[in-house]
Amino acid sequence: MAGPAGGPRHDIADIVRDHRHELESTHTLTREQKRVLTDIAQCRTAALGGHLDHCDGCGHEHPWYNSCRNRHCPKCQALAQEKWIAEQRVRTLGAPYFHVVFTLPAELRRLAAFRPRAVYDALLRVAGRVLLEFGERRGTTIGATLVLHTWTRALAFHPHVHAIVTGGGLALDGSAWRPSERAFLFPIKAMGQVLRGKMIDALKHLYAHRVFDGFDDFDDPEGFARLVRVVASRRWIVYAKPSFDRAAHVLGYLGRYTHRVAISNSRLIDLSADRIVFRTKGDGLESITTVEFLRRFVQHVLPDGFHKIRHVGLHASTEKRAVARARLAELAPAVPENHLEPPIEFARRDHTRCPVCGGPLRRLPLPPARAPPAVAA
Repeated sequence: MAGPAGGPRHDIADIVRDHRHELESTHTLTREQKRVLTDIAQCRTAALGGHLDHCDGCGHEHPWYNSCRNRHCPKCQALAQEKWIAEQRVRTLGAPYFHVVFTLPAELRRLAAFRPRAVYDALLRVAGRVLLEFGERRGTTIGATLVLHTWTRALAFHPHVHAIVTGGGLALDGSAWRPSERAFLFPIKAMGQVLRGKMIDALKHLYAHRVFDGFDDFDDPEGFARLVRVVASRRWIVYAKPSFDRAAHVLGYLGRYTHRVAISNSRLIDLSADRIVFRTKGDGLESITTVEFLRRFVQHVLPDGFHKIRHVGLHASTEKRAVARARLAELAPAVPENHLEPPIEFARRDHTRCPVCGGPLRRLPLPPARAPPAVAA
């Protein structure tokens, strides 16, 4: 399973192809999870078709197979990330930014796994509302982009939201830009308390509308009320730190979060017939069976059509963002310029010329090969 020179030694696609049947023999997968495994297994293989570069001069040929473009595939995120960063340039402002993380308490993880779309959506909406309200308490409209993640470095289920938030905001009447303190955005304990209250209200609304029907813990009529009492007594964790001054750095930093998947091929250290070793945090390593690895991986598959990236405040309003830029310009040079470097150039080689003799290449279509029935979702 060695990869190309300089590339990863192991590939998650190989693990899927070799061990998916073992996973499905012991675990029931959702339609979305099956689709993700199928796409990863077929990504950049003959199953998806592609094209053949052919040189008439020296006879050199090289096949290029299509990518699956699934957002959970570790091979398909680098170019998507750069394209996303380029598109987001219109949103970022020439202001310092803070990195804020909102974490769902452990007691709610089983409920989130049972109804992921409803709980994830509530967490993203509430986190955005918390940021906006704390900005409004200071008489400003802030800008923020929020991204949902559901994993730890060991692939445990751990839903949380990363947010990149402007250090300051536009006065509510649009008259000025009001910067925040350099090392302080909002009081994190107070944000945690408001997050807790709003999420409990959101869960009560979902429960009243029978969204959680079928959840085992709620077979007991007191089950939901008991869970609410437990999470209401917990401290909800919100973390915040200053990130970057320059918008280009903010986008690069956020881009890594928006297009990060649960685990990349580069973190796979060793693979045997039934076990895998991968890097966790720092120098930490985790050794588990290949089936357990796949089980942990698929629990991070998002519901179809779910938007894991949300924009609020100035990042969501073109009109207010224009006013904010004008007010920021009035403060220059106190606030760094919104200077953005061009995106990374991925395709540096001239794909129209033969790498062997330099002659012109002809691109010949490669039709998709029929996927084995055992692999298809």
